[in-house]
Order: sequence, then structure tokens, then C-alpha cells
Amino acid sequence: MGSAKTKESLQTIERECVAGRLRLINRVITGLYDEALRPLDLKLSQMTLLVLASNLGVARPADVCCALQMDPSTLSRNLERMRAQGWIERLPGEDAREHCFGLTLEGKKLLRRAVPAWQRAQRNANALLGEKGAAALRRIARNCSGKRQG
Repeated sequence: MGSAKTKESLQTIERECVAGRLRLINRVITGLYDEALRPLDLKLSQMTLLVLASNLGVARPADVCCALQMDPSTLSRNLERMRAQGWIERLPGEDAREHCFGLTLEGKKLLRRAVPAWQRAQRNANALLGEKGAAALRRIARNCSGKRQG
């Protein structure tokens, strides 16, 4: 790994790797939202699930995993924590094997209180990314929606 060519390649990877850049941006932007939501003892990942459950009414885990490109085990861990907080509850699915969920009254109240904090974080994220950067992310997300590369 000591050749000049290898060293140059590694420096290029460090500087230009799309996945690495996305991870960096994700950590910074997620931090803005988590900081804004911290007074509510809420994380962005949890708020995203609350919003989706609110919009769906009765959320089917398979639909949520597809919409958020999330593994079922990750969703299950998040839901258990949120259920322990009293923010979501199990709801009957179309058959007994399906474990759907929805917001509790406490979850709905929390979501209403979280909106102003989210709006502040959204303004900060948009300012950091710039208009073109934010628009590019929305476009890329639309292109990725429903696609999972293995």
C-alpha cells in the first residue's frame, strides 16, 4: 500500500467517495434536526416514523420499511422504544399475523409540539445546503424512492 499510485488513489477515495460524502452530510444534517428535537426527547428517526404513521393512520410495517428503505429489524427496534414511550400502539392488521401500528394520543400531541422544532431545523438544513443543494437532494430522493440496491 506504499506506492505513490496507491496513495493517490486512497486520497481520491477520501476526497471524492460519494458514499463517504453522503455519510458526512447525513451526520451533519441529522445532527441539526436531533438538536432541535432534543428538548422533546425525540430523535429525527423517531419523528419520521411518527409522521409516516400519522399520515397512514394504520401503518403496516412492510409499507413503512419500503417507504423508508429500512430493514424490518431496525423498524422493530425503533417501534419498541416508541411503544415504551407511549407514542405508538399496536393496531390490528388485515390478518392476525400482521402487527400494524398507529399513534397514541400522546404521540399525536408530541408530533404537534415537534413541528416548530422541525421547521427550525429544516430552515437551518436548507441554509447549509443552499437552494440548489436542497433541490438536488429532493430530486435524488424521488429517484431513489422504492429502489433498493443490494
